[in-house]
Amino acid sequence: MKTNEVFKTILNRRSIRKYINREIPDSIIESILDAARWAPSGLNNQPWRFSVIKDAHIKEKLSSLTKYGKIIKNSGTCIAVFYNIPSGYNRDKDLMSIGASIQNILLASESLGIGAVWLGEILNRKEEVNSLLEIEKDNELAAVIALGYPDETPSKNRKSLESLMLKKFGKT
Repeated sequence: MKTNEVFKTILNRRSIRKYINREIPDSIIESILDAARWAPSGLNNQPWRFSVIKDAHIKEKLSSLTKYGKIIKNSGTCIAVFYNIPSGYNRDKDLMSIGASIQNILLASESLGIGAVWLGEILNRKEEVNSLLEIEKDNELAAVIALGYPDETPSKNRKSLESLMLKKFGKT
């Protein structure tokens, strides 16, 4: 199978948790967020909202809210992704759309040479994150994405496609 640039980006993307100390230009962050807003959403409601965190003091406080704090502290930038409840119409579908938006962040980051990791454990402290970032309660934390120029090359281990298949109907 011939792979194009999209497939290369998908296949090369890894969760990057270690970064070199180099600032990410605002133009790159803006490009990453622009890709995020183009994710599909039911009724085109675009239920995602973003907060960009570059300030070291805020990242330090944010890092205390998760056992993965070292990743946040050492990142160049974090993007907090929120579910904007008033714009939603079906929570399950809206959260899937936000997942697609986050995937766009991860793929756009990879394509621009930026390492990224999707942090979910911090969801255990949603209210505290909202308070720290001064985000209104009608926006529910969905994830924090740590970004930076990579300082590691993780392995490419994946389960086989066959091991992930439940049933096949017809020829594939």
